[in-house]
Amino acid sequence: MSAACSGTSEHHFLCSICLEVLTDPVTTSCGHNFCKTCISTHWDTSTTSRCPVCNQVFSTKPQLKVNIMMREMVSQFRRESERKAAAPGEQMIQKRREKLEEIRESVRIRKEAADRVKLEDTLSDKMMKMKMLEMKRLQQFAVDVTLDPLTAHPNLVLSDDGKQVYCSDVKKNLPHNKERFSPCVCVLGKQSFSSGRFYFEVQVKGKTDWDLGVVKESINRKGSITATPKNGLWTVTLRDGNVETAYEDPLVILHLKCVPEKVGVFVDYEEGVVSFYDVDAAALIYSFTHCCFTHKLHPYFSPGLNYGGKNSAPLIICPVNQSE
Repeated sequence: MSAACSGTSEHHFLCSICLEVLTDPVTTSCGHNFCKTCISTHWDTSTTSRCPVCNQVFSTKPQLKVNIMMREMVSQFRRESERKAAAPGEQMIQKRREKLEEIRESVRIRKEAADRVKLEDTLSDKMMKMKMLEMKRLQQFAVDVTLDPLTAHPNLVLSDDGKQVYCSDVKKNLPHNKERFSPCVCVLGKQSFSSGRFYFEVQVKGKTDWDLGVVKESINRKGSITATPKNGLWTVTLRDGNVETAYEDPLVILHLKCVPEKVGVFVDYEEGVVSFYDVDAAALIYSFTHCCFTHKLHPYFSPGLNYGGKNSAPLIICPVNQSE
């Protein structure tokens, strides 16, 4: 019955008198359907019993009985009509539910993302605090380093206080003493260390080339030098924006996120460790480990060639900030 009703249009279930869906439908002998009350009232007010649709006249007033089959079909039609009428509302409710669920899911995802960012920020803050604490620990071993003019290459210009050095295009006429480097453009610190731990910081801001580290006191100062631990040099260098460290063979290239502006150098003589730090970022640049020190060590500085003024900024030995 449901299939029959679903394929039947509404006009089949309308009363021709009241034009509404049939109520207690009755069927005349001519085959037309009316509400029982409608047709009864129509005939009660007429002189003849005539079908309002086809005008067939009945000699006697028909005895009207509810058409049970039609009544059930009408009832099924009403239910389906009500369901169809309610369907848009249900669809809207369902859509609203789905939209609400989407909003909830979006909020959940944003919250998880925010929580993740917050956690990452917290971890980042903790890592930075740990790095800063490590820098503070290293800075406790700070030593006062000054440059030794007796070791400086003739093209190097040292400040009066022995804290700055840069390379000039003019070569000075200096004595060829045994301590002086030639042809390598470098200079040593006056201070030497043969035990314990020591630390110093050097500003390298604005430079394109530099070498920093420590060397053994007995290093060859005349002629070219291959900067490796085997030859008594533990250094980190900057070349064309890439920080690279000479580490035996082969050379280790360090591609840093940013070039440091201040480098910290830490040495633990007994442990055989030489470490380099980006002071501002409190980040380790590189460590030489398992070193075997048997000689006095001196801080080592090379500001690099001038390159027509492109690398004229000085290396500056900075006072170490040990404030809390």
